[in-house]
Amino acid sequence: ALSLAFILGGILSFGLIALRQPLLSIMGTSISGPDANAYAIDFLTMRALAAPAVFCISASTGILRGYLDTKTPIVILVLANIVNLVLDVLLIVYARMGPAGAAIATTTAEWISAILFLGVLSGRIPSADGQLGKKDGKTLVVTPALSIPPWEEVQPLITASASIFFRSLSLQISLSAAAAFAARGGETFPGGAASSISAHQIAIQLWVLCSFISDALAAASQGLVADGMGRNDIESVREVSSTVFVYSVILGVMLAIMLQIGDSTGFLLNFFTSDSGTQSALSEILTIIVLAQPLNSIVFAADGVLQGAAEFAYQAKSMALSAGTAAAMFVVLQEFGYADTLVDVWLALITLQLMRGLTSAVKILDRDGPIQLLSSSSSTTTWPPNKLP
Repeated sequence: ALSLAFILGGILSFGLIALRQPLLSIMGTSISGPDANAYAIDFLTMRALAAPAVFCISASTGILRGYLDTKTPIVILVLANIVNLVLDVLLIVYARMGPAGAAIATTTAEWISAILFLGVLSGRIPSADGQLGKKDGKTLVVTPALSIPPWEEVQPLITASASIFFRSLSLQISLSAAAAFAARGGETFPGGAASSISAHQIAIQLWVLCSFISDALAAASQGLVADGMGRNDIESVREVSSTVFVYSVILGVMLAIMLQIGDSTGFLLNFFTSDSGTQSALSEILTIIVLAQPLNSIVFAADGVLQGAAEFAYQAKSMALSAGTAAAMFVVLQEFGYADTLVDVWLALITLQLMRGLTSAVKILDRDGPIQLLSSSSSTTTWPPNKLP
């Protein structure tokens, strides 16, 4: 997994740098103006250099989750984000490097994270509890290896990774398409397309912030559900799943309340920008983001439960169906709606999340599925060997 992370990350870095201008033109910088295009070129070039580090972080986090270690990633990412914040202030505020400074800060922080993760996995740096991989006085060492293992050893990894890759690709295409169409919006806002894409990016950052908070439930449920299924303990799996869903509803409501307070007081609008056009565009979609938080939190919890149950192929199909439904919704809104394109984009994104939630519920509540959440008896529960994590 670590070797593939660096190989695929290197390929992605090369591709992004080589094709940066055509890709950015597709994303709408040719419409939002030469200044936006120049900023985007600098930003993308620097961020592309972090692709191997980002892939390494993802693989390392997955490895540590396999050991039920969720503390070490938190410690590493907190340290990296402190570095990111300090560099942001130095490079953006004082050095006035703009988006290029932000890219340098994030890329630097991500490479520091990757190095720290590799240090922990190789046994050179202790994990958060100091016990990772220790058994009978020996410490497990995990490092990238360029040798090709037998197919029998990597088949489960490749099979699961292919489904997860397709799922992630469907999601990222949807998010990228949303940004591209947002850059073509702004029909009703002062500032036009520039205001639309600026507001969209601020909204995405708020969305991502809340998503990362909700993802904590997904990480916990993924590890605990996989552990329960590995022990063939259906009652434990159901208890974990039901508890996580209760927490997700509470968390989603709390996030919605906090965002609503920030919206109603004007804090969110003034914190991110003083540009009147961007504020006008952002105010149109903040309510949508607020109302979607309980749904988002439940969707992330369901993702964790299904990943713990190794339902990777089902999640890939679910994401493809959800993305297709969201695209259809956007086309309908554009054809028959009366709102700005930016508003249509965000209504389509909510449709995406709603379909993800519905399709996840079908599998989780299925009496023949791996979770059978509403079933009261474990006597009929069986798991095929290929479903075991």
